Amino acid sequence: MRRVHITTDLKKIYDKLHAGLGPQHWWPGETPFEVMVGAILTQNTNWGNVEKAIVNLKKSGLLKPERLFKLPHNRLARLIKPAGYYNVKARRLKNFLRFLIGTYGGDIRKMAGRNTDVLRGELLAVNGIGRETADSILLYALNKPVFVVDAYTKRILARHKISAADADYDLVQQIFTRNLKKDVKLFNEYHALIVRVGKEFCRKIKPRCRICPLQKQR
Repeated sequence: MRRVHITTDLKKIYDKLHAGLGPQHWWPGETPFEVMVGAILTQNTNWGNVEKAIVNLKKSGLLKPERLFKLPHNRLARLIKPAGYYNVKARRLKNFLRFLIGTYGGDIRKMAGRNTDVLRGELLAVNGIGRETADSILLYALNKPVFVVDAYTKRILARHKISAADADYDLVQQIFTRNLKKDVKLFNEYHALIVRVGKEFCRKIKPRCRICPLQKQR
């Protein structure tokens, strides 16, 4: 498929989703640090469970890098238990906090000023931080023009014959970054819309194609 066709198809998908579903106001976090914590906790669970864990941290007054890092593992694990895999995620949070404090002194503004590619490499070097989590932190917490790819993204692009179902993460990401304007607001809204349509319509099993916004003619 030629690039001009991919660009047109991507824009059509966005326009239909935005018209059918409206703005998603994602990511639901009060601070960049809260978004970062949420990005790590949301691995292998749904957002409702993550919200419960974050509420626990807020009520305890611990949603600060230094406070969270000093927290004993067992207590941190108990607080984030609603997010599932709490022992694993407690370790991943600690690994991330060690990086954030050790490299940037816990200063998120200093972190945000780092070159995007360099920062992405640093995040990926943190044990427990994969590409989707790193890119979620970059886009949603630090306002970097990085497109987040997840299972919904791959499924929707494959079903609309834009990429293969087994396409690599980086390849799928490049489809967006090379064919659309690198814009934080656009990437933010686009990915949020993809997640919404993937959950409600373009399901892995029993997709609701007949009522999907992408099937409606404009």
